[in-house]
Amino acid sequence: MKIRTASLIVASALATFALGAQEPVMGVKNPESLFKSSDPKLNKNKQAALHIERELIQCGQWDKAAEWLTPAYHQHNPNAQTGRDAVVFFFTKVMNAKRMDSCPALTGEYVAVIAEGDYVNVMTPRHLPKPGSQCEQEMKKPPAQRAKCADDQMYYTTWFDTWRFVDGKADEHWDGAELSPPR
Repeated sequence: MKIRTASLIVASALATFALGAQEPVMGVKNPESLFKSSDPKLNKNKQAALHIERELIQCGQWDKAAEWLTPAYHQHNPNAQTGRDAVVFFFTKVMNAKRMDSCPALTGEYVAVIAEGDYVNVMTPRHLPKPGSQCEQEMKKPPAQRAKCADDQMYYTTWFDTWRFVDGKADEHWDGAELSPPR
């Protein structure tokens, strides 16, 4: 009986491992603290990245884009064109970002902010539906019509945005985006 019970426990553990059990990616409690450095140049770049994350991306204040992005803004996301005007168009017209007048502290989760030279890398957790799961089908529905997904139909990963800064403004951007399907 003990051998059978032990065998079931080991088989269950192996099945869990084989099914992709993983440790969740979790953000820090005070994400804005990640956007600081004792090095003046790195701090300037991290603070510019904070403004991009908070004012432009979180709060949709794309009318402030000229404060944080160069006119050339070289874009390496395949869904948006290069140039500040093009990225503003992408977020305001394609993604329909809604502008918030008040822009509080960051509300999203952040794992790390790493700065080196002219570059700042921002890492954020993602919790996504497993391919082929019922949850993946739910995500195709409008948000108001979606059922809540079970945890076993979701997985964790990490997103990144990397910017290269010139004189305190982002001049180039990379992320892990793939081409989006037509809407």
